[in-house]
Amino acid sequence: MEALFAGQPFDDHGQPESVTNILARYHDIEEQFPKELTGEALPYFADWLIENVHLVKITAYSDEDAYTIFETMNDRGLSLTATDMLKGYLLANISDSATRTRASNVWRDRIAALQKIGKEEDADAIKGWLRSQYAQSIRERKPGASPRDFDLLGTEFHRWVRDNQNTLNLCKSSDFANFIERDFSFYSRQYIRIRAAADKLTPGLEAIHYNAQNNFTLQYPVLLAPLRPDDSDPDILRKLRVTAAFLDILITRRIWNFHAIDYSTLQYAMFLVMKDIRGRSPSEVANLLTQRLAAEPESFSLSAGFSLHGTNGRQIHRLLARLTDYVETQSGQPSRYAEYVLRKGKKGCEIEHILANHPERYTDEFKNPYEFRDHRNLIGGLLLLPKSFNASYGDLPYAEKLEHYLKQNLLAQSLHPKAYDRHPGFQQFIKSTGLPFRPHPSFKKPDMEARCALYIKLAERIWDPKQLLTLASA
Repeated sequence: MEALFAGQPFDDHGQPESVTNILARYHDIEEQFPKELTGEALPYFADWLIENVHLVKITAYSDEDAYTIFETMNDRGLSLTATDMLKGYLLANISDSATRTRASNVWRDRIAALQKIGKEEDADAIKGWLRSQYAQSIRERKPGASPRDFDLLGTEFHRWVRDNQNTLNLCKSSDFANFIERDFSFYSRQYIRIRAAADKLTPGLEAIHYNAQNNFTLQYPVLLAPLRPDDSDPDILRKLRVTAAFLDILITRRIWNFHAIDYSTLQYAMFLVMKDIRGRSPSEVANLLTQRLAAEPESFSLSAGFSLHGTNGRQIHRLLARLTDYVETQSGQPSRYAEYVLRKGKKGCEIEHILANHPERYTDEFKNPYEFRDHRNLIGGLLLLPKSFNASYGDLPYAEKLEHYLKQNLLAQSLHPKAYDRHPGFQQFIKSTGLPFRPHPSFKKPDMEARCALYIKLAERIWDPKQLLTLASA
């Protein structure tokens, strides 16, 4: 301030963020100051400023009062975000200037990295971190229940941290510094790793991408729950793989049984999972989550009557992409999941009904068009094929389509007898797994039942809970 007053140069390198901001705002004023006020009018402007701008001194007698005043004043006009408010509270409790500057720089860098992902990602990352590590309660599932930890952390996490500083062991200045430099730094980096895997297939973390495609946003705090800042990177990856695979199995089973997977439906269950696996080792996480899957009522069964209906087309499409990709990769072919899951554009794929929509062709098997429709939509009667195929051949009788299936993916080819002669990798896959693949020269009711049974066996292998224990030690 002395340098600015005296018109002397000032080097802000290495200075606290607040000093850098003061200097930058001063230069803003210099740049924006109207030229018409720089001459004879300046003293009059100075008089106007002195008479009309009032500085009010407010004395706070404790840190708690100071933060309350800070929060109240910033709720006026253009409010600070919850992220800004949390930053202000944490830094205000770091007494050493150098430590505060260092923590402020860490916070700034981590927030900038999060905001590169998206506008609200900084707040989402903080919510996910705090919920995963500290939420001990959640709103009771009854009318009029009050919000608890999990709920409050989703709406006003800055206030929750302030009100629960003892629970968080935020007692002295160094605790607040560690909360930023160790904890926030660690969990924000892991959140960014998880979000990257959610956006793009990542070797070893594929299940995170699959969960994200099902719009399961609850996976982020659940994946963070078992992680600890002192974990080795191999252990972090084991925990992420195990937890993501658990969620993938849970979600797919629920979809297969026509159960909802939306946020409100699974929020309470995921809160309990987070509490169970919080800070656990990879093997402990695997054992706990395997037990949870064993206790779940959903399974892959024929009795569920899993089929295509008006609202689950996207889910069926993704599931068929997984089944198709699994058959091909296990038969020695490269993965084409990203191609199969694509729905839009000329290269997109569509759900193909093995039975064309002509109930009049099947009057000897079905009493009415409604029975035919229900049978036609069963999972075993569906394939995933390029849009061009559906446009050209989808309406043909099965016997005519069968030859064209031989040019498509391996799951479609498996309907044709020649598929079992021309693919040694496929033959080895069938032999090693014992899966009930067989050709279908015609496609009657028994053929549909056989294909449904095959798809169930495939699903049981892809989403086998035993993989959790394997992933924990890999």
